Amino acid sequence: MNDLANEPTGTSGNPLGLDFDTPALKRKRRVRALKDRMARWYVSIGGLAVLGAITLIFFYLAHVVLPMFQGAELTARKPQQPAWLAEAGQPLLLAVEEQNQVAMRLARSGQVQFFDLRSGEALNRIELPLPAGVEVVSVGSDQPGSRRVALGLSNGQVLVLQHNYRVTYPNNVKTITPQVDFPFGEEPITLDDQGRALEHVALNLNGGDLMLAASVGSELRLIRLSREENLFSGEVTLDQDRIDLPQIADPIKELILDPRQLWLYVVNGRSTADVFDLRQRSLNGRYQLVNGQREVTTATSLLGGISLLIGDSKGGIQQWFMVRDQDGKSTLQSIRDFKLGNAPVTQIMPEERRKGFLALDSAGTLGIFHSTAHRTLLTEPVAEGTSIAALSPRATRVLVESNGQLQRFVVDNPHPEISWSSLWGKVWYENYEKPDYVWQSTSANTDFEPKLSLSPLAFGTLKAAFYAMLLAAPLAIAAAIYTAYFMAPRMRTKVKPVIELMEALPTVILGFFAGLFLAPFLENHLPGIFSLLLLMPVGILLAGYIWSKLPDAVRHRVPDGWESALLIPVVLLVGWFSLAISGHLENWLFDGNMRLWLSNDLGIPFDQRNALVVGLAMGFAVIPNIYSIAEDAVFSVPKSLTFGSLALGATPWQTLTRVVILTASPGIFSALMIGMGRAVGETMIVLMATGNTPIMDINIFEGMRTLAANVAVEMPESEVGSSHYRVLFLAALVLLLFTFVMNTLAELIRQRLRTRYASL
Repeated sequence: MNDLANEPTGTSGNPLGLDFDTPALKRKRRVRALKDRMARWYVSIGGLAVLGAITLIFFYLAHVVLPMFQGAELTARKPQQPAWLAEAGQPLLLAVEEQNQVAMRLARSGQVQFFDLRSGEALNRIELPLPAGVEVVSVGSDQPGSRRVALGLSNGQVLVLQHNYRVTYPNNVKTITPQVDFPFGEEPITLDDQGRALEHVALNLNGGDLMLAASVGSELRLIRLSREENLFSGEVTLDQDRIDLPQIADPIKELILDPRQLWLYVVNGRSTADVFDLRQRSLNGRYQLVNGQREVTTATSLLGGISLLIGDSKGGIQQWFMVRDQDGKSTLQSIRDFKLGNAPVTQIMPEERRKGFLALDSAGTLGIFHSTAHRTLLTEPVAEGTSIAALSPRATRVLVESNGQLQRFVVDNPHPEISWSSLWGKVWYENYEKPDYVWQSTSANTDFEPKLSLSPLAFGTLKAAFYAMLLAAPLAIAAAIYTAYFMAPRMRTKVKPVIELMEALPTVILGFFAGLFLAPFLENHLPGIFSLLLLMPVGILLAGYIWSKLPDAVRHRVPDGWESALLIPVVLLVGWFSLAISGHLENWLFDGNMRLWLSNDLGIPFDQRNALVVGLAMGFAVIPNIYSIAEDAVFSVPKSLTFGSLALGATPWQTLTRVVILTASPGIFSALMIGMGRAVGETMIVLMATGNTPIMDINIFEGMRTLAANVAVEMPESEVGSSHYRVLFLAALVLLLFTFVMNTLAELIRQRLRTRYASL
């Protein structure tokens, strides 16, 4: 021993004299260090690449979304002062054609002047067929885009005309030829038999019926003309029907006809409007439009003719339309208001393709607004003094005549219908009885009011995730705990891979199965499904209780950890029994039809593809994610903690609840958050297993539409760069932000749980 102790050591301090610095070992260590560095760099670069990709996706989505919230821009062009303008007389109407190349000006003398919008050069001058010594007193336009105009004459007659623009291509050169047509003949139509001047006039063509309204002082004149054309001779005949309405005491300021010819709005006095029911030919009611010292200065109808726009003497603009009250009576309701300035509003110009409008006041200030979004996009002075303006059909040009000059402006207003209130708040849409959250992005009508509320979509996303997690979370967590803590290792090696294999099943298959089989099956077996939900826990608990009362000799024949296999026949038996009694329960308790009982007796709407179907199908898809992560978290709890707890006298159940679950709680919470994220982002199942109805109702028997499903459904049909297109990108951005916030909160809570229970 002493001789060994006194032996000299090697240069490396190795008591056995072994050489660890051989070239082979050095080379092996260098290769290992290189592999470690490469792996570290690979993981770091991969993680940074993922973060970079997510960041780029976020900025790209924001790049597409942000232009929606920008206001309008107005760019002035060089003013024009053509020679013909000095002799044209007082203007009553300006108009611009579709291609922004030709404009029209109507003078009080009955002269229609067409001119080039860019150069101001005169193109065509037409003298209207007016009786000698008669001039135009008032002008009334039909719905935006119709180009039909009624001219109230000084002799009590009305001339109906339509300015059209014929496009031809002689020698492959686009040529626009303006013309004036008279769809009801060149002969003026008499409305006032006494030959008095018609101070205000309105018209509307609905099908083949033309309705004309005019006023003289406080007197109303209203007729309906039916136009019939002989198919053989081409002869046109007009049948007149005079409509007598109650007279008005106050002087009339404006007349507006409903496009369906249901209502006549008569603005009179300082601030009131009388609404006449044209079906009953009676007065519906008198309504106060403005209060205080304000006075109505102008009024017109919005695109579609449902809404009225009322301008007052203080620069305010209000939107009104008919709404049914609790008694079913239609009343004129104030919906929203806008502010242009402090000067009286002199002209309101509705857009021809959107629910926006422009307004001009006596100080020459022009404002751009949108009704549905309740948004003021621009207010800017464009003229001085009295002026008249026209808006092009595409709402991209504004023509203003003021002080003997023609001023042109280019309007850039691509997304006026988007605002925070229209996306997330309740909006009072036309023909709705009250404000509501609605998603309806398209329609076949040209006067459609887009309804782009994301609230029902976000609600549907959370609703689908809630019902999916309601099914998946308890089953997955309970199964994970039992598999990792109680189940025999040999059985665990068989059960866990099978459950994880469920994750490989494509969600499109699950959605297809849920939509074509599960939905009608649940509808036909509703009592059995609810019986199954009630009887299954009772059956399992009862089986466990019976097992605990069996003799030890019987129970010990089953190896520890294999008891769960005995529940397979119990589950099958309870399931068969619940579905077998479904028809009997339906006949006994629900008069043979539980669906009708829910709808008629309880007032609960029922759709075949509903949240119950989504909860079952998507819950089945989410279970493997939650189960796998939670099972690994529970199984990775050190055995020393379990054995120590048992050694101190704790029961297995106490050890599970007070040691194992607390230690594994960060992993279990992560599993739930990942499952929640999977449920929120799921597309195919909710797309195929729901009715895709964007409604806000927690009812489990009604469907929903989620953000992800909405993007998948409507993105292919959306116009690139349109408001609809950008709102869909906003929906994707909301999903991304929701996932980011959820994951961030989950990580913070997980770290806190890990710190709290790390000492166990």
